[in-house]
Amino acid sequence: MHLTFENPDAAFWLISALVAIALLSYAAARRRRSFAGLATHNLHSRFRNAVGPTRRTGRGLLLIGAICLLSLALMDPRAGSRYEQVAQRNIDIVFMLDTSRSMLAEDLRPNRLERAKGYIRDVVEHAVGDRFGLVVFGGTPTLKVPITRDLHALNLALDEIEPRSGRRGGSLLGDALRLSEQALEADQDGLKAIIVLSDGEDMGSFPIEAAAAAADQGISIWTVGLGDPQEGGRIPIMYRGERVFLTHNGQEVWTKMNPTLLQEIAGAADGQFIPAGTSDLDLRDIYDRVIAPAAGKRIESARVERRTPRYRWFVAAALLLLAAEGLAGLRWRGAPRVRKARQVHETAVPA
Repeated sequence: MHLTFENPDAAFWLISALVAIALLSYAAARRRRSFAGLATHNLHSRFRNAVGPTRRTGRGLLLIGAICLLSLALMDPRAGSRYEQVAQRNIDIVFMLDTSRSMLAEDLRPNRLERAKGYIRDVVEHAVGDRFGLVVFGGTPTLKVPITRDLHALNLALDEIEPRSGRRGGSLLGDALRLSEQALEADQDGLKAIIVLSDGEDMGSFPIEAAAAAADQGISIWTVGLGDPQEGGRIPIMYRGERVFLTHNGQEVWTKMNPTLLQEIAGAADGQFIPAGTSDLDLRDIYDRVIAPAAGKRIESARVERRTPRYRWFVAAALLLLAAEGLAGLRWRGAPRVRKARQVHETAVPA
């Protein structure tokens, strides 16, 4: 059975095993130095016989083994495969991702931008037959990925995205919608939609007019609102190597999600506003149940191979090692006790 790892980047967790080895080695060295300071060299063998052999080395190896197995589980091991019949669609989707500084707000953990990236990955990794593109609009909008089925290229682009990738500050929702419309019109075939992931801030770029123009071209627009619409969140930034919060005129800036604008954009283009807010949204499920059927009908069926996750094997093995480490005592059974060794020594010495 061929074993593969779907998330090899998690291999860095194996460093924790090296850290554990270093700590255990340091502790063992300190014990040896402390033991050496108890008596002169000629009495060391008597103390060792009195204490007896311990299980510290074995317990340390069990702990390190458990850490290694858990690290491998995080790498998402897959072995074997199964085949599924899935509905295949021909829909062209452009994700519009807001990368303005307000998307760093942490009212949605870890922040709005990282959560939006995760939503996009969830959709593209499970969609079959659809094509995707990516437009970012942290300032001047940019077409990062043209319409494609190359999901690897899309994921690489998401990894490279940072806040405020454009030259101008703020969000230009209208300009980004017009650029997304151009990207979809480059290929006249297929059904088309735009999915906007944003907190709804705009710098006067006339997004509602842009949405209406997209609707005239048969493009539907779906908006996903990110962030707290009531209290909002502060914007963390790095200043002189320290993490601080963005201020304006001496006051900390709080950014709120603007649901009204996002609702109007979706309504102008036969779409729907999806209020993610600060909750854990299942955008993949919404895409399958709502967005894709509304954008176009299912046209055919495809047989898709799915690799079977095997992380449970590694987690179970790690738990067994941890249980064994917890149940193991410090001494081997039958190891001599200090009191017994002292009594034997006293009987052997004449009065």
